[in-house]
Amino acid sequence: MASSFFSGLVYENVRISLGSIRSHMLRTILTVLIIAFGIMALVGILTSIDAIRYYLNENFQMMGANTLTIRNRTLQVHMGGERSRPKFFREITFDEAMRFKQEYSFPANVSVFIRATGTATIKYLSNKTNPNMPVFGTDDSYLATSGYEMDKGRNFTPSEIYYGSNTAIIGTDVVKRIFKNKEDPVGKFISIGPGRYLVIGVLKEKGSSLGSNPDAICLLPINNVRQKFSRARASYSINITTNDNSLLDAAEGEAAGLLRIIRKQSVGEEDSFDISKSDNLANMLFENLKYLRLAATIIGIITLIGAAIGLMNIMMVSVTERTREIGIRKAIGAKRHTIRNQFLVEAIVIAQIGGALGIIFGIAIGNSLSMAIGSSFIIPWSWIGLGVTLCFLVALVSGILPATKAANLDPVDSLRYE
Repeated sequence: MASSFFSGLVYENVRISLGSIRSHMLRTILTVLIIAFGIMALVGILTSIDAIRYYLNENFQMMGANTLTIRNRTLQVHMGGERSRPKFFREITFDEAMRFKQEYSFPANVSVFIRATGTATIKYLSNKTNPNMPVFGTDDSYLATSGYEMDKGRNFTPSEIYYGSNTAIIGTDVVKRIFKNKEDPVGKFISIGPGRYLVIGVLKEKGSSLGSNPDAICLLPINNVRQKFSRARASYSINITTNDNSLLDAAEGEAAGLLRIIRKQSVGEEDSFDISKSDNLANMLFENLKYLRLAATIIGIITLIGAAIGLMNIMMVSVTERTREIGIRKAIGAKRHTIRNQFLVEAIVIAQIGGALGIIFGIAIGNSLSMAIGSSFIIPWSWIGLGVTLCFLVALVSGILPATKAANLDPVDSLRYE
């Protein structure tokens, strides 16, 4: 009985509130729009940030998740008051990289690779690419550690790696540029510089990633690159991929220790190589996104403060205009809390209408950006909940003073009010 009475009371208050809203439509619409813009700014920006975060996450996973990359450390220059000569670090040689791969006992995939050139021209018959194609020399484990997958054909065999055979695996962007008649690239011969190579595989398309094009790539056996693209002081790189992200730190420590032994570095001497995690850049970007989220929250709250002032104003005007009505209700037996609750419910209804519109507009704006950058459609349930909660709080803050004023009106004075 108590619950049915309470629900009936709420229903009656909502019905009266909607009637009052309809009688002052223009003023209500303006207040609703102020609240809607505040919630739209908050939900829209936060949804956009979630879309950017999802996009970045997808791109970094595509580049190879749970991966460590070991490279030769670059030139180190001391700044400030120190007087010391620039320090050069010795390159990682092929023998050191291969010894590391053989002796690294941690449960992980290890590959050795080198960038042969970034200015190659790849030809097939009369078709050729621009002279900006990157060519890498790799072993047969490179695909497992770099985030690439085979679309057609096969990977290098150990014998092709060992003997440096003239075979190649190419990306889909290379295929589009030189196989313009939709030929099957597998089994065809292409020219890279002065060499002629048999295409044995095509990599699965990744799509553009953070301004780069991972599909514009050509892979050759690492020993072929050592023969055909040899250069003095060539430095090799090593990829390490673990099956579990939680093992990445342990894999890094194990790798650093082994490579120091191989390169005969003494205790206390600084590392002559760099170990970078695949998620380092992602974490840095995610760290910066939190400041953008904070700025969005502040902007939304400032707008909602303005909306709260506007809502309080409309409720105060409503109390003044309905003074005689309040007097009549009190004269026929309405209690103070009944009058107070009626005006509070009216404020809550106006705020929630504005909040609902703001949430819809915010999701639309956020997902417009999401679609523009190629991310997926996102429904930010947590931000929707935040928007509804903020609207309720705005209604309480804005409505409590007018509702209390209405509840405290003297019925006799109210009936005299013109």
